Amino acid sequence: MSGLTLLASLTLPGVPGSAPCARRFLRDTLVPGHLAPGEEVLDDMALVVDEFTGNAVRHTDSGQGGKILLRVLAGRGVLRAEVTDDGAGGARPLLRAAPEGESGRGLHIVDALASRWGHRPDGVRTTVWAEFFTPGR
Repeated sequence: MSGLTLLASLTLPGVPGSAPCARRFLRDTLVPGHLAPGEEVLDDMALVVDEFTGNAVRHTDSGQGGKILLRVLAGRGVLRAEVTDDGAGGARPLLRAAPEGESGRGLHIVDALASRWGHRPDGVRTTVWAEFFTPGR
């Protein structure tokens, strides 16, 4: 995370309605200072934040009355979104080899859209992050 500057952070309740709030917050943070409305990277970032927020609600203690922390960071040629959840009993995000059915595809979408992504433990909590390269910025 070296070389990145925190642009904004927002704490949301761990409820399904937080995903649209997270997307709006991301857009409001990045437009117009960093991205123009309608830029593909903005749409990609919003989709990834939606996935991370939804996963936090569905698969972690955040969805059991907890909270979600969204952070938006920027550096030279890169934008980064991070979502921190309240933990899932030590379980961490996992990119499944071959998702089937309705679930398990989200992290494959993240993997396709983000320049790079990953997660890090924060005690019992987990922060999932995605970076998007923005050359020339």
